[in-house]
Amino acid sequence: VQLQASGGGLVQAGGSLRVSCAASGRTVSNHIMGWFRQAPGKERVFVAAIRPGGSTYYADSVKGRFTISRDNARNMVFLQMDSVKPEDTAVYYCGLDETYRPPFRSSSYYSDRATYNYWGKGTQVTVSS
Repeated sequence: VQLQASGGGLVQAGGSLRVSCAASGRTVSNHIMGWFRQAPGKERVFVAAIRPGGSTYYADSVKGRFTISRDNARNMVFLQMDSVKPEDTAVYYCGLDETYRPPFRSSSYYSDRATYNYWGKGTQVTVSS
């Protein structure tokens, strides 16, 4: 299984950016896919997740500003980031939960790093003020 994140860069506060995650070895529509981020000197934290059926989950800090989506034909997952803030600056990672078509879980399941068995190399997002 390989996950490749891309699309990061420098963006001004209030602007928008979309990061992508291309998967190989698994079909993303059959698995929970998540985005996490890690700022310098801090732990990797949950940002958003999407279930096989399309249900989405977000951290409170990004709710209403970020949107996770999936392109089944291209086997990719995206994170659209709007109204970005300097505190969104971080390396963004995509993760995949190995469980095939999992049942619904409590919300804490999606935000737990331990849920995700595979991780891609991150992509840097820097928001200037």
